[in-house]
Amino acid sequence: MARSVIQKHRSIRRHVSSIYRKKSYCRVHFGHRNYSLYVNKVLKEVVPHGGISSRTFNVMNILINDIFARIAMEAHHQMHLRNRCTLTPEDVQKAVYLLCPRKLAKHAVAFGSEAVHRFVHS
Repeated sequence: MARSVIQKHRSIRRHVSSIYRKKSYCRVHFGHRNYSLYVNKVLKEVVPHGGISSRTFNVMNILINDIFARIAMEAHHQMHLRNRCTLTPEDVQKAVYLLCPRKLAKHAVAFGSEAVHRFVHS
């Protein structure tokens, strides 16, 4: 009889301790990506022996995330203006033309269209 009472208390202790165990939380924010790897690859293509500091990588990352968010918001707005429920490449292209200067927008749309074409046909 005494053994069964002791075993009950042991199982209760194990159960209670697992409840109060410290949980590890994931602190990754899914809305913001890190583009430092891609920035570094482009930098090495342009300047093979050059480098930039981690602070500059952070600034570039913030800039890219900001531009991405602006283009996404403007494309969403264009989609609603056309009374559509699906985001199309035309919406994104129009958003780029509205947000970026003329020559930069032309190059961005050209490179983006080429990248999408290569992705679809690979």
